[in-house]
Amino acid sequence: MFKTIAAITAFIMCMLTVQLPVHSAPLKKDRQYYEQRGDIIWEVKTKQKIIALTFDDGPDPRQTTEILELLKQYGAHSTFFVIGKRVDRYPGIVKQIVDEGHEIANHTYNHLYFDRNTSTIRIKDEIVQTQQAIQKAANYQATLFRPPGGKYNDNIINTAKRLHLKSIMWSWHQDTKDWSLPGVNKIVDKVLHNAQNGDIVLFHDYVHGRTQTIAALQRILPELKKQGYQFVTVTELLRHSGSQLVDLQPDVK
Repeated sequence: MFKTIAAITAFIMCMLTVQLPVHSAPLKKDRQYYEQRGDIIWEVKTKQKIIALTFDDGPDPRQTTEILELLKQYGAHSTFFVIGKRVDRYPGIVKQIVDEGHEIANHTYNHLYFDRNTSTIRIKDEIVQTQQAIQKAANYQATLFRPPGGKYNDNIINTAKRLHLKSIMWSWHQDTKDWSLPGVNKIVDKVLHNAQNGDIVLFHDYVHGRTQTIAALQRILPELKKQGYQFVTVTELLRHSGSQLVDLQPDVK
């Protein structure tokens, strides 16, 4: 009996010392995860007074051309994240953007909001169609991509990467929300009160119906220039920061 009790006690002590496998928490793939890997850019760190103004959802024959005129007036270079179907509709505006020294980037063909259920094939088709439209309109190879709504996950980012496109968002403190018509003063205040070296500012060069962006830019551009800021494209911003760029020969097969 004593042997049995001793055996049971030894077994219990043995079980208490056994180290059960520790299951680590699932990896949180948030901004920090993608930013540290260099997969997505929100802004860059630089001591230089440079800032990148970006415009989504164009081109538009009126709004884009008026913005281009303002940019020319202040010697500003910017990046335009274009919608493929609008590129096909207004190819001349795209060529004008390029001819005036600005950068064209990919914002999908139909402005689809991708989610975790969107297939790789659908994401690829949206990007590739836009690449082809840009190439046809302006003989230009875009190297940057911005998913509509700023939505991202592994599938979206890796599909863009396989097509040799760098994913670009915007500084969270520089989302003007100009598409919602918040008022010219709010747009101006948002940019001027938050301006920092290396910012990527989000505007839209196509807002359905009417726009407040142009009136806001008429105040923003001279003030930032007065403060000593230089307006550069996103690619120029990345080069100043030393960030790694992707292969500049996109595969659009």
